[in-house]
Amino acid sequence: MENSLHKKLNELQSTAISGNDITSSCLYVSALTIMYAGQYAWISLLAVAAVLFLFRKIYGEVVGALPLNGGAYNVLLNTSSKRVASVAASLTVLSYMATAVISGSEAMHYLHNLWSGINVTAATVVILLIFTLLTISGIGESAIVAVVIFIVHLISLSLLVIAGIWFIAGNGLETLHLNWETPIKSGGILTALFLGFSAAMLGISGFESSANFVEEQQQGVFRKTLRNMWAIVSFFNPVIALIVIFILPLATVGEHQESLLAHVAEITGGKWLAYLISVDAVLVLCGAVLTSFVGVSGLINRMTLDRILPNFFLKQNKKGSHYRIAIAFLALCILVLFVTGGNLVSLAGVYTFSFLSVMALFGIGNLLLKAKRTKLPRPERAPILSVVIAIGFIVLAFWGNLKLSPSSFRTFLYFLFPALFIVGIMLHRSQIISGLLVTIEYTFRPLRKFSVVSNRKLRNMYHKIHSQEFVFFTKRDDVSILNKVMQYVEENETTKKLKIVNVMKPGEDNESLKKDIEVLDRAYPHIDIDFVEIIGDFTPDLIEELSKKWNIPKNFMFIASPSDRFSYRVADLGGVRLIM
Repeated sequence: MENSLHKKLNELQSTAISGNDITSSCLYVSALTIMYAGQYAWISLLAVAAVLFLFRKIYGEVVGALPLNGGAYNVLLNTSSKRVASVAASLTVLSYMATAVISGSEAMHYLHNLWSGINVTAATVVILLIFTLLTISGIGESAIVAVVIFIVHLISLSLLVIAGIWFIAGNGLETLHLNWETPIKSGGILTALFLGFSAAMLGISGFESSANFVEEQQQGVFRKTLRNMWAIVSFFNPVIALIVIFILPLATVGEHQESLLAHVAEITGGKWLAYLISVDAVLVLCGAVLTSFVGVSGLINRMTLDRILPNFFLKQNKKGSHYRIAIAFLALCILVLFVTGGNLVSLAGVYTFSFLSVMALFGIGNLLLKAKRTKLPRPERAPILSVVIAIGFIVLAFWGNLKLSPSSFRTFLYFLFPALFIVGIMLHRSQIISGLLVTIEYTFRPLRKFSVVSNRKLRNMYHKIHSQEFVFFTKRDDVSILNKVMQYVEENETTKKLKIVNVMKPGEDNESLKKDIEVLDRAYPHIDIDFVEIIGDFTPDLIEELSKKWNIPKNFMFIASPSDRFSYRVADLGGVRLIM
C-alpha cells in the first residue's frame, strides 16, 4: 500500500524537523517560568531537563522495539487495543493542531511587530497554506527548509547567550542581588518550583514528534534526534532564564512576556540583535508549523492503514506525499483559527493538556511493552523505576497546569470530545451500519422500493468491510495461544476470514495443529478459518510474496512476539503487527 520511494532523512534533517518545534519554546518558556518561579526559574527548567532525560530512554526503547510511525499510538496499538491507541492518536492530532495554529499565529505577531502593515489572521492562513504546499512537495524539500531554520535559530540563541554573558561581565551583579531578595509571589519556594516546573513542561513539547515519522529516518538516527533535542533545550532554557535574572528586574518581566528575548537582546547587544531575535522567532515558529504537518502526516497515514480512518487519506502524489492528509489538516487548522477568533489563550489548554497526556501515555505504553513483549529485541531498556518516575512527573505537571488554569482544561475537553466522537464512529462503523440497517428496515417498510435499494447498498458496504481477509503466522502454537489470537481478531478487527499459516520444514507434520484448528473453527463459526501449510523459511521475502499473491496488505498480517533469536527486526517485516 506504500508506493513511495524517497531518500531517508539524516541526523541533521530529522533533528531540525523535530527540533524547530521543541526549541521554539526558548522564545517563551523562560518568561513563563519566571512568572511563577521567580529567581528560581532556572531550577524548574533543570528539573524539566531531568524529566526529558528519563524520556530519552523511554522513547528509545519503544521506538527501537517498534520502529514504525505513530509514536504513542503505535506502541499502544501493539500492546493494548485499537480503542486505547485511538485515544492517544486523537490527543496527538489535537497537540499538532494546536501547535500549528499557535505557532503560525505567534510568528505573524512577531512579524507584525517588525512590519505593522500585515493582517495577523490573514497572514496566519497564508503561512499554514505555504507549509501545506511544502509538505505536499515531499519530506526531502521540507527537511531542507527545516535545516535552514534550525541552524539560524541555534546561531541566534548562541549570539544572545554570548551577548548576555558579555553584558553581565561588564555590568556586575547588582540586578541579581536585587532579584534574589525579591519575595516569592507563589507562597514559598517549593510551591514556586512546582508551579514553575508545571509551566516549564511546555518547553519540551515537540519531543514526541520524531517518533511520528521514524520510518522516514535513516537507521540509527532516531535515538540521536532525542539526544540532540535534549541537549539543546537542557542548555539554552536554564541559561537564558539565568541571563534574564542577571539582567532584568523580575518585576519588569511580565511587561515584556510576549517578546522577552527580543527585549533582552536589545539591552545586551543593541537593536541589531533584537531585530535578529525577532526574525529568528518568525522563522522558528514557522518551523514548528512544518513539524506539525510532517508529524501529523506520518500519524494519520498509519491510522488509515490500520483502518481507523477512511482509505481516502492513503492517496499519494508523484512525490510520495499524502497530500489529502495535508489538505485536511490545513482545513482543520483554518477552521480552528476562525472558530477561536485567533484567541491563542483558548488553544493554550488544548496545546498543554494534549501534549502532557501523550507523554504520559507513551510512558504507559513503555510499561505495557515490558509486560507483554518481553522477548521483543530492543536497542536499550529504560528501568521500570525511571519510567514510573517520569510518568509521575508528567502527572504532577498535568495537575499543576490544571491548578494554574482550570478554564484551559475545560477548553481542552471541548476539543477532545468531538475528536474522540469521530474516531469512535470509525471504530464502530460496522455496528453503526448494522443499526442503520435495522432502522431503515423498520422506518421505510411502507416505501418498499426505497427500503430495498438502501438495504442493498448498506449490506454491500457491510460485506465489503467484513470481506477483508487477515493472516496469522503460527509457530505451531498450542490451542490456548491460537484461541487468544481468535479473541483478538474478534474484538479488534472487522472480518469474517482468517488464514492461519504455518511455515514448516520438509518432513514436519501438523496433525495436532490441524485438530486444534478444527476445534477453533467450531468455536468461532462466524469466522471462516483457512489453514495453509508452506514449506520453506519465514522471511520478509515470503511475506512480500504472500501479500501480493493473496492481495492482503502486510499490516493485516499478524505474528506473535518473536524471541531474541529471531533473524529479523520487526521493521524488516514491512508492517506486520504483533498481537501476542
